[in-house]
Amino acid sequence: MFCFQCEQTAKGEGCQKIGVCGKKPETAALQDLLVYNLKGLSAVAVEGRKLGINEKDINVFICEALFSTLTNVDFDPDRFVDLIKKSQLLKEALIGKVSAKGGKIPTQEAVSFKPATTKDAMITQGEQHGVKSDSSESVDILSLRETLTYGLKGVCAYADHAHILGKDDDRIYSFVEEALAKTLDKNLSIEDYLSLVLKCGEINLITMEKLDDANTSAYGHPVPTKVPLGHKKGKAILVSGHDLKDLDLILKQTEGKGIYVYTHGEMLPCHGYPELKKYKHFYGHYGTAWQNQKKEFAEFPGAIIMTTNCIQEPQDSYKENIFTTGLVGWPGTKHIADKNFTPAIEKALALPGFSEDLEGKSVMTGFARNAVMSVAGSVIDAVKNKQIRHFFLVGGCDGAKASRNYYTELVEKIPQDCIILTLGCGKFKFFDKDLGNIGGIPRLLDIGQCNDAYSAIQIAVALSKAFNCGVNDLPLSLILSWYEQKAVAILLTLLYLGIKDMRIGPSLPAFVSSNVLNVLVEKFGLKPIGTAEEDLKSILG
Repeated sequence: MFCFQCEQTAKGEGCQKIGVCGKKPETAALQDLLVYNLKGLSAVAVEGRKLGINEKDINVFICEALFSTLTNVDFDPDRFVDLIKKSQLLKEALIGKVSAKGGKIPTQEAVSFKPATTKDAMITQGEQHGVKSDSSESVDILSLRETLTYGLKGVCAYADHAHILGKDDDRIYSFVEEALAKTLDKNLSIEDYLSLVLKCGEINLITMEKLDDANTSAYGHPVPTKVPLGHKKGKAILVSGHDLKDLDLILKQTEGKGIYVYTHGEMLPCHGYPELKKYKHFYGHYGTAWQNQKKEFAEFPGAIIMTTNCIQEPQDSYKENIFTTGLVGWPGTKHIADKNFTPAIEKALALPGFSEDLEGKSVMTGFARNAVMSVAGSVIDAVKNKQIRHFFLVGGCDGAKASRNYYTELVEKIPQDCIILTLGCGKFKFFDKDLGNIGGIPRLLDIGQCNDAYSAIQIAVALSKAFNCGVNDLPLSLILSWYEQKAVAILLTLLYLGIKDMRIGPSLPAFVSSNVLNVLVEKFGLKPIGTAEEDLKSILG
């Protein structure tokens, strides 16, 4: 195997024996084979569109299947076998429809390719179609091709979340298929790929806007909300991942059953949505970021439901209490495919739950774009009156590396006359710190999940309009942490928007070659994080 799609890849170069995430070589090979066959299916879909053949089930399937290969989503090899088989059935059927209309079938090998019928044979095929299967490919073309592929995985994740809530946009599906198909073209230049990579950022902006509309149409615009970090005496269910609809279904199905529902990880911002807040048994937040789940889940006295990515290998101490749903999966873990969460509810009722109330600390969330812009006048006045000197967006993914403590140290050292915006699970390095306020405006504003990056962008755009300047001229610095492919897609969006002088860490992507990095540095001023002191001195003087 060879995989270098996440930040924590082995030695900062690539996982070759087993994934740092826990992905085994056979699963990696099946994922590679699925991606390869999706490229072939996409090439046929592009030709089909030229003839008026545009099948939504294929569009949705491609996004779901590509999302399933994103880091920490699905580790179950048997489910990838099923996805590969389905991709081939769809491809063959679409080839038939295109041929019947007199269309030209693409000649790339991925189009005519036929997966084997057994898992072992598929694994062998997958090993032949991995990231570095073409030894003649230049380092820079490989870098840009994989940057594009990982950006597409992020786009597909956001598109899938929006689709689940009934929001689709054919521009997204069309580009995903076009871009996947173009990765098969051996004649693409570095300039061609750079254009595609920035186009991916543009399409991701559309996708995030669609997801924002999906979430707020279904559950209302988030409002500032105090969330307890303690717990209530009684039975308990913990919901992790990112999916709002799953949480809504769980809250509906547990109503009146004497079970308190808690969020974990990136589900924390769900407490700010009015249509989710209304459930009286939706109590508080338990634990921190995804990488701490093995310890935190072992101590949780109830059932646990994983709704999207961020799962780690379940430990013996809780593997009977954890359930997966949607695209997420782990071999041997109970999967709820039909969204009837009765098995998890019954498990929660059978487990002891919390034996007593614990008040604990509390944190604030719900500062999405509507909430922040509702006090825009006060913010603008505070800047003009020099009460607020600078804004920092410190957001992104969390992870296990000790070097991520940089983000905690940075936030602690940011001067008192500065506002800190945050989103994603990177906030868990500092989310429970009392940083005070400036004129009644909290210094720490939690915008939401990584899925809510659109809100952060809209806040920056609104501030630039208010001050009649470009976003790059605002007293605003972006200091990002990344881990997986949704973060890649967001970074591409920021580059598409022309945002400059961003800092990224804790390490640079292993899939970005030195030449590609030089282009990003020269054109956008992208730079790695340094020390908290050095970076603050550089930013603030």
